Amino acid sequence: MLVGYARTSTLEQDAGLEAQVRDLTAVGCEQIYQEKVSSVGERQQLDAAISSLRVGDKLVVCKLDRLARSVRHLGDLLEELEVKGAGVVILSMGGQQVDTTTATGRMMLNVMASVAQFEREMMLERQREGIQKAKAEGKYTGRKPTAMAKTDAALSLLKSGMSKATVCEQLGISRASLYRILSAAKDPT
Repeated sequence: MLVGYARTSTLEQDAGLEAQVRDLTAVGCEQIYQEKVSSVGERQQLDAAISSLRVGDKLVVCKLDRLARSVRHLGDLLEELEVKGAGVVILSMGGQQVDTTTATGRMMLNVMASVAQFEREMMLERQREGIQKAKAEGKYTGRKPTAMAKTDAALSLLKSGMSKATVCEQLGISRASLYRILSAAKDPT
């Protein structure tokens, strides 16, 4: 049986998720698990997809980055699937389909995963260099603190007797942000 897994990193990527589901359906996946979560977040649907696999089944993903976040993570996933007697099929791997139930597929996947991780690390290095340069030129100030802009509203709601949890919910800020607001209000410097 072919079991599909589709993932996007953010809630705004609906078109990407729909395209993955379409491609997984087109290759004959009988079950498709999908979620909108970062690769480093808890991926419950991936866990469910892997749990559903039986001997001879294949987990199908459109691209490698939808499945694994690093070579080590990929290795762990492949080992887990091997124990179950299942394999992985990646539909688009440099224009080729890769199936880990074959020796050539396993080798290609390992090489391509190493290249993908290398590219990601190089991209992050270039990003850090760009940020450092922008900071040195005074062009990079980071993200604007959104919760601190709600200081007056937060303090007013707390003075009215509203609970901290309700203030956080109503203003759409975290508990940590509320405590930073309270700390800054006590220290007027």
